Amino acid sequence: DSMDLERERGITIKAQSVTLDYKASDGETYQLNFIDTPGHVDFSYEVSRSLAACEGALLVVDAGQGVEAQTLANCYTAMEMDLEVVPVLNKIDLPAADPERVAEEIEDIVGIDATDAVRCSAKTGVGVQDVLERLVRDIPPPEGDPEGPLQALIIDSWFDNYLGVVSLIRIKNGTLRKGDKVKVMSTEQTYNADRLGIFTPKQIDRTELKCGEVGWLVCAIKDIHGAPVGDT
Repeated sequence: DSMDLERERGITIKAQSVTLDYKASDGETYQLNFIDTPGHVDFSYEVSRSLAACEGALLVVDAGQGVEAQTLANCYTAMEMDLEVVPVLNKIDLPAADPERVAEEIEDIVGIDATDAVRCSAKTGVGVQDVLERLVRDIPPPEGDPEGPLQALIIDSWFDNYLGVVSLIRIKNGTLRKGDKVKVMSTEQTYNADRLGIFTPKQIDRTELKCGEVGWLVCAIKDIHGAPVGDT
């Protein structure tokens, strides 16, 4: 979370992504694209747009508090969109943690098998590698035609005083290269792809984004309405 308001309220407001290369136990290196969606009840549309760009979802549940109402709503949205849902029990380092009870709660309330839910602590790092291994094992690779015409989904957009409108995008088909002409379908406006790249979580410039990748795009759009969330 990079916005002042997000830090102040302790919630995610704008979707954000991070890309990392992970060498799994099978010896292969996988590129993982994470999208941190808003979880708050006020941002359900933003959540659905983020999920539309994903193949799977991590259902992260506090091992002490259990399943919260909004977590449940977002999980059902993911399941309705046929995403592979991977249950994760976080904060197992806390004295109040009761992973067995919470795993049962997930099965009873959500209706997915949580007997082998990954147990981890984001604070201490315990179990984080297990989460990555589970992602590689259970979540399918992105679909799409790398050789097809460019098609990208706008996951979110925000205004930067220096760059103008920055859009978080998922490449559905084809490849987006710096300097390419892009057309926002709902507004019929055409722009040049001036800058693009990924978050690591730092904003890194790249010359292209390939099919299946999630990254950012700047193309001289001055008004946030010029890059509507959920558009192509």
